[in-house]
Amino acid sequence: MDFLTNVTSIFQKHGIEFLKATVLTIELTIVSLFIACVIGLVFAFFKVSNIKILESIANGYIFVVRGMPLIVQLMFLYYGISSIFTLSDFAAGSIALGIHSGAYIAEIFRGSIQSIDKGQMEAGRSLGMTYFKTMRRIILPQSFKRAIPALANQFIIGLKDSSLVAYIAVSELFNHALSTQAYNYMPLETYFVVGIYYLILVLLFTLLFNKLESRLDVGRRKKRDKVEIAF
Repeated sequence: MDFLTNVTSIFQKHGIEFLKATVLTIELTIVSLFIACVIGLVFAFFKVSNIKILESIANGYIFVVRGMPLIVQLMFLYYGISSIFTLSDFAAGSIALGIHSGAYIAEIFRGSIQSIDKGQMEAGRSLGMTYFKTMRRIILPQSFKRAIPALANQFIIGLKDSSLVAYIAVSELFNHALSTQAYNYMPLETYFVVGIYYLILVLLFTLLFNKLESRLDVGRRKKRDKVEIAF
């Protein structure tokens, strides 16, 4: 009973602060994942290219990111970036998280690009399109659709990973939970509350990606229907 009373008290006293921290968490996640998608797409191109030096660079980057704990990478990148550029904690944290997630997204894009039949690239080139134009207009749209389930999973992981920037003084959701429990001496109840906020965010991200995936499926069904009608 005391547990529920304490949880209710935390919601009442710190609800507004938690909502503000949640907004910052969403912003941090969106910015870092945008950076990760750009990095991931670049390194995915490196991986599928026939240029050995580019493949080696991509393999090295992915190996290092996968082989080191995220908190170590975050600290290294944060202090490394801050020593070169004068950036806010939010910006430096976003870049560090983006570099980390970019390695995983690179593999997602690489797999989805390679899953497209090679004949489609050959068909595009035979029509006089350049390699990059064929990629942009034929290969990438299809590979993006195939990558959505894996991207959704990685985006949710990125959302949860954003909690680690609390240790570099970014006032996001988990950082606020650390401050709150130090003030109210109720760590169990405070972490329970912040867990609810994260569950709600994950639910919203899941619903958003499910909606996007279903819309793309509808689009594909409509295209198939048109082809069948045409015949």
